[in-house]
Amino acid sequence: MHKLVATVLRTIPVCRTLLSAQSFHVLGKQYSYKSDLALETIYPNSSLRLYTPPPPAPKADGSFNGYIPLDKINISYSRSSGPGGQNVNTVSTKVDLRFHLQTATWLSENARNRLAQLQKGRITKDGYLVIKSELTRSQQMNTADALEKLRGFIRQAEQPVTTEPSAETVERLRRRHEKAARERLAMKRKRSETKAQRQAPL
Repeated sequence: MHKLVATVLRTIPVCRTLLSAQSFHVLGKQYSYKSDLALETIYPNSSLRLYTPPPPAPKADGSFNGYIPLDKINISYSRSSGPGGQNVNTVSTKVDLRFHLQTATWLSENARNRLAQLQKGRITKDGYLVIKSELTRSQQMNTADALEKLRGFIRQAEQPVTTEPSAETVERLRRRHEKAARERLAMKRKRSETKAQRQAPL
């Protein structure tokens, strides 16, 4: 019987993974198997206990340090749209992240005001900033994506406001103006040729 159990465990790799750190009974005898992929084997010096790390110390200038208090925001999940097979119909992977902008004391007043200006299309009538994500078919990955979007918006809002356009912006506007002028002249030339063809030959 021992040889039979050993043969089954060797020939079925899936069972080797699923039976990690589990015990089972065969004819009244208890057998146990621990996979090579067990957490105790991969992380031998770890306590294997999940915990939330403490927030980082605030910056001296009071700017955003990247920490978002999850107890101050509301995260809800719903069914994603688009293709995805049965996973779309059974798992709620779409993430809806929102929080009241004006009462978010974990942000500076300057950041809140700039967010209200830059992200006015994402703010509801009740004053909630809404960020949605359905990038992947994983709830955890979409939550991380929504949080990273929020961090990007906050960092963008804390950038100093520049009155003069940058050199890249000036060059981009110049090229856009030249392209529009060329297209306008080409349309006029084509229109002139069309009118010339309508005239009767002399």
